[in-house]
Amino acid sequence: MQAELKSLTIDRTTRRQKGEGKPIAKLLLLAVVIGVAAVAAVVAFEKLNAATPVKIVRVPSPVSAADAGQQVVLTATGYIIAAHKIEVASKVVGRVAWIGVDKGDKVHAEQVLVRLEDDEYRAQVTQQQGQIANLKARLQELENGSRPEEVEKARADVNEAKADLEDARVTLARTKQLVTEGVLAKQALDDAQAKYDGSAAKVASLQRTLDLSVLGPRREEVDQVRGQITQAEGALAYAQTQLDNTVIKAPVSGTILDRNVERGEFVTNGFVGDKGAKGYLVTMADLNYLQVELDISQNDFPKLGPQQKGTITTDAYPDRKYQGMVEQVSPEADRAKATVQVKVRVLKPDEYLRPDMNATVAFYNEGAAESNSAGKRAVVIPEGTVQNGSVLLAVNGRARKRAVTVSGTSSKGIVIENGLIGGEDLIVSPPSDLKDGARIVARDR
Repeated sequence: MQAELKSLTIDRTTRRQKGEGKPIAKLLLLAVVIGVAAVAAVVAFEKLNAATPVKIVRVPSPVSAADAGQQVVLTATGYIIAAHKIEVASKVVGRVAWIGVDKGDKVHAEQVLVRLEDDEYRAQVTQQQGQIANLKARLQELENGSRPEEVEKARADVNEAKADLEDARVTLARTKQLVTEGVLAKQALDDAQAKYDGSAAKVASLQRTLDLSVLGPRREEVDQVRGQITQAEGALAYAQTQLDNTVIKAPVSGTILDRNVERGEFVTNGFVGDKGAKGYLVTMADLNYLQVELDISQNDFPKLGPQQKGTITTDAYPDRKYQGMVEQVSPEADRAKATVQVKVRVLKPDEYLRPDMNATVAFYNEGAAESNSAGKRAVVIPEGTVQNGSVLLAVNGRARKRAVTVSGTSSKGIVIENGLIGGEDLIVSPPSDLKDGARIVARDR
């Protein structure tokens, strides 16, 4: 019995062996969590304290207000346009036989651009030339009058008719005698009288013909033929002009902006749709005469004066600057947009400028700048450095905010009246999230 009770004793050794690994696993898991948290903390710390690369420039020394540049009174945006854009059209209808220019080509005045087929127009010129030759020959005939042979023939015809008249007169007298004696009937007398009258009329007609041959043509008849010659010469001139118009030339020197036809296409001298005959051949303009077209708000329009000067820049080439001057102001305002159209001439354009480019004009007033410059000095800093009335400076590897007083903008940059003395390290175009006191590092560009 005691042996059986002993066999029922609880074995605690096995329980200790099963539970002795759990504390070690917990310790390992806790160590991993602590390691991950430490790494995350380090990464977050480094991220929060990472230096932001920025562009740094040295603030120049103060200069007089006059040397700071022209005072900008208004900035406006618009488009570059060709001052005189020409759509070259044909004066006659026809099919394109040859075209000698393409888009972008430079041409000079009177240079041949297009030739049309001209067979019909040449035929019309030849026809009118023949008509004039015919009329001139007719005029020469009238001016020379009748030839001697023609006059002699007319005189011979008159003499022959007179002989017939004399024969008819003798026959009439004999017939009258015989009718009186009762030998012939009265009908014979009537026939003889009729023959005599006919011969007399023929003599009179031939005599007038002879007289006209001797006198020559009437002045009115000569003038009529001369008038016909003048009319024919006008028709010839018109036909020649039509023939000349089959050769289309450049009206001015300039650049081909667009080419609208190809060889074999039919052109007309009127406006038609895109699917029909072409109304114009090429579009050209003088790119040495460019303007910037602006829509100026009516509220800002009083800031501009006659021939107001300005600096022109384009979005395509912002580093290139051009001088301009107000050349044209619209005589009426746009009521819908509350603007006035102003055109600024580009004084010295170059090959970088193209029509329809976006352009910005900074108008400045030299007179105002000079009058307000006495005794004042200012610092000029690049654009894109002032934000909400302050700038960011680079001080010992940190960004430091400093309030400044902006007196305006000029052709050279932003004019600072107070807040900078020159020599500071200025951060240009700082990131929007760069805070005061943040770590920074200067970048190469």
